[in-house]
Amino acid sequence: MNRNRRNQLKWKLEKYAIPNLTLYLIICYAIGYLLQYLAPSVFGYLLLDPFLIFKGQIWRLVTWVLIPPENTNIFFVLIMCYLYYSLGNLLERIWGTYKYNVYIFSGILFTILGALVLALYCVIRDAQPCAVYGYTVPGAYQLANGSIIYFGQFSTYYINMSIFLACAASIPDVQVLLMFIFPIKVKWLGIVYGIMLVINCIQGGFATWIVIGFSLLNFIIFFIRSRGKMKISPRQVKRQHEFRQKMRSAEYERRSVTKHKCAVCGRTEEDGDDLEFRFCSKCNGNYEYCQYHLFTHEHVK
Repeated sequence: MNRNRRNQLKWKLEKYAIPNLTLYLIICYAIGYLLQYLAPSVFGYLLLDPFLIFKGQIWRLVTWVLIPPENTNIFFVLIMCYLYYSLGNLLERIWGTYKYNVYIFSGILFTILGALVLALYCVIRDAQPCAVYGYTVPGAYQLANGSIIYFGQFSTYYINMSIFLACAASIPDVQVLLMFIFPIKVKWLGIVYGIMLVINCIQGGFATWIVIGFSLLNFIIFFIRSRGKMKISPRQVKRQHEFRQKMRSAEYERRSVTKHKCAVCGRTEEDGDDLEFRFCSKCNGNYEYCQYHLFTHEHVK
């Protein structure tokens, strides 16, 4: 696809981009934690389980985004949500709403693709639904060698992790307040999370490699495409933000200019589709009037 076609596609889809998308991800987290504590049995109906999706439970293609990371420390959860929100909004201001939407939704689609690949692996390895004390565990399947594959690993945790990695790659010198107290550069957070991901892969085995690899495929593609031109300084971030604000202000002022305005009542074409405007030939100057004052006004001499 050449540049012109990409631009045309962007112009067509840009109007559907969701502003402040990170906030909706945080809301999904909040709903997921509430369900975890208030109705834990519902969780089994939210998992991204391809075997059940193919049996008609299509809602699982969407509801898995409600599954939050496993954590019982509410204070840590709030801190992480704050970091997700602040860095996600910062990334959206730098990239623009459309590009940020593409980044997040591509991560979601790649995660679904990863679940399908893992399901194919389960079929090849002759996996069967896992049962404990006679009860089937939702989303869990036991392979012929006795190992367990759990589709509950698929959540937006790694998609949000990709936000950290993208910020670390794009704006490494921007500082955030860790624990609301300690200033730290985003690049150090990215390094720490990168090490954590490697440790998780080593400890988790093949299934974890699939989960993490496909969930972060959007960042891998971004890293390859942006190689050598991805770093942005805090000063550039500020300049881009101010430029977008000026462009929005200019666009608003341009749209606020009207073509017609009655010299008596001040009404414009935006005040009603039935309004008509005419210039008066007897007035000295270009004076325009609506149909209600065209014949009743005092002529300007």
